[in-house]
Amino acid sequence: MRIRGQIGDWPVDLTIELDPAQWAQLARGPQAPAPVAAQAPAPAAAQPAARVDDGHWAAACELLRQAGRINGPELLERLEELTGSTASGKRLLVRLRHCAQVRVQSGTDAPVYCWLG
Repeated sequence: MRIRGQIGDWPVDLTIELDPAQWAQLARGPQAPAPVAAQAPAPAAAQPAARVDDGHWAAACELLRQAGRINGPELLERLEELTGSTASGKRLLVRLRHCAQVRVQSGTDAPVYCWLG
């Protein structure tokens, strides 16, 4: 499923991919969550994902800065190579989309990320 449009001045280009089991779960509707037992607090040594990704974030900003402008699929491919993970690459792509130093333009087939900083 692909959703394209605009929210205010922000272009929206969203693709949702679900496998058949996920579509079936979605069709069943929401289910009441199971009661959660009291959980022990997270260990102090655990760091939030944002802090763990700071090195990748700096590298992602530098990658876009050097490119000047790059289309979304190519940028995602480079971010996946940088992080070694599709999920981490997508998280960085979302962070770049919302970064004040980045402008995202609607391209003909894909968004184009432009470095402003």
